[in-house]
Amino acid sequence: MSTSHAIRHIRITPIAFRDPPLLNAAGIHEPWALRSIIEIETASGLVGINESYGDQPMLEALAKAAPALVGLSPWALNDMEARVAALVTPPQLTASEFLGQQVSLAPGTHVSKTVAKVVSAFEVAMLDLQGQMAQAPIVDLLGGPARDRVPYSAYLFYKYAEHVGQPYAPDAWGEALTPAQLVAQARRMIDQYGFQSIKLKAGTLPPEQEAAGILALAEAFPGTPLRIDPNGNWTVETSLQIVQQLRGVLEYYEDPAPGLDGMAAVARECDVPLATNMVVTDFAEFRRNADMGCPVKIVLSDHHYWGGLRATQRLSTLCQTFDLGLSMHSNSHLGVSMVAMTHLCASVPQLTYACDTHYPWQDEEVVEGGRLQFEQGSLRVPTTPGLGVTLDRTALARLHDNYLHCGIRNRDDLGQMRKYAPSFTGHQPRF
Repeated sequence: MSTSHAIRHIRITPIAFRDPPLLNAAGIHEPWALRSIIEIETASGLVGINESYGDQPMLEALAKAAPALVGLSPWALNDMEARVAALVTPPQLTASEFLGQQVSLAPGTHVSKTVAKVVSAFEVAMLDLQGQMAQAPIVDLLGGPARDRVPYSAYLFYKYAEHVGQPYAPDAWGEALTPAQLVAQARRMIDQYGFQSIKLKAGTLPPEQEAAGILALAEAFPGTPLRIDPNGNWTVETSLQIVQQLRGVLEYYEDPAPGLDGMAAVARECDVPLATNMVVTDFAEFRRNADMGCPVKIVLSDHHYWGGLRATQRLSTLCQTFDLGLSMHSNSHLGVSMVAMTHLCASVPQLTYACDTHYPWQDEEVVEGGRLQFEQGSLRVPTTPGLGVTLDRTALARLHDNYLHCGIRNRDDLGQMRKYAPSFTGHQPRF
């Protein structure tokens, strides 16, 4: 390796951007979503970028591992993984701590995912550098495109019109608490982005109301694939009652009941395939699902906590081996993360469902050129070197200033919900 290509510096910039009051099983989104922007610079001045989680534990883990990468080649991904693992592997969890991590709404917050998250954060930035050096898009480094555009799904939420305390002007989407408001939200999102499938984040209102919402969507958008995701907030009994009401309507049923055992109990009585981003979130959990006869039929991966783009490709091979479907989970994110996800999805022939994305809910951006443009619900795979996007330095400075002043350092949907409903516990399953 030429010394001019050695890594000489790593910058990690925490950012915050406006996030609407979206309801979920854990509570409600806070006014500001946290992310981090990672920049890896070589001695020759090339800069590879990435976007990842921005909570305090993640920032500390990134800062702890970053110095160990100085001097590495951008091609030395295996060496990077070994160095990260040596520095940020968490202490062994007790059984009760491990179970507590496993039932969390957001798998990316698990202590057990620390190594995978940090590896992924650095891997994408190093792949961006590799692509610039080879004059090839990242999808080519991953084996080449299986498709030239990646389909995404309209991701609907029940939501309030504005945040408590009015930290800024209300978002343009308005309130969505009734079936009619949900249909209006879907129509606006489909008209604007062209999505050809719909997912509803559920587990927030009484299940009968949410079932009515799905049925209203089925009537308003006949033939459109529909999914519902209660985030494990329904009992097995409730899960089975609701899926009976939705017979012939759902494309798949995502995380209705808590835990893999709960999902297996639903699967035994349900002919709709079950999907998850909560109970198969790493390779050990994949093995347990396989040992149980695969009650989960569709894995919703996320390269941010599965260990990166290459690790997710390995997951896709396992899904093919066990005849499982594959798609991608999403969290509040901006364009850098979105483009990395698009390269990955383009490289995976086994991708069988349109992917999740929160992108329409975000109205800020950190990449040059502003908001990414969807075509009939899909994003075109970049053909320029590396990720194919660069940072807007002015926007980065503005979003970093948001971080410095927003007062949030760890995501807390439960605490935010208690500002609206002080007695809310977040206990699952709630219904």
